[in-house]
Amino acid sequence: MFSPDIKVEQLNSFSEGCMVEHLGIEITDIKEDHIIARMPVDHRTKQPLGLLHGGASVALAESLGSVASSLLVDLSKEYPVGIEINANHIKSASSGYVTGICRPIHVGRGTHVWEIRITNEKDQLIAVSRLTVAVLKKKD
Repeated sequence: MFSPDIKVEQLNSFSEGCMVEHLGIEITDIKEDHIIARMPVDHRTKQPLGLLHGGASVALAESLGSVASSLLVDLSKEYPVGIEINANHIKSASSGYVTGICRPIHVGRGTHVWEIRITNEKDQLIAVSRLTVAVLKKKD
């Protein structure tokens, strides 16, 4: 599904100056059928009680799904936009990194649906999200 010509460095360069960079999210690997990114659990991503903020987990999930969709469309003619996301927060995290793995559930002409599983450094499930993306045509 994803081209082997796509490089992690290229994907990370698109995030410069955006929320993704601010949160410290970085794509670490891209395979034929999934994309992996990590995010630090630090002052940028914690809530006041010192735990990973649920919104930061959702930002990681939506970022991964959006990148995945953008790799599957012709960006000169169309563009992906998230239209729905949900998240189940399973376990807390208070330090280190969390890792998101994004895999397709459905890739159609008009919509994409992604599952993003977020784990801690012990490979324990922290959160699971599902993102629905609409593929819109660019107007001339």
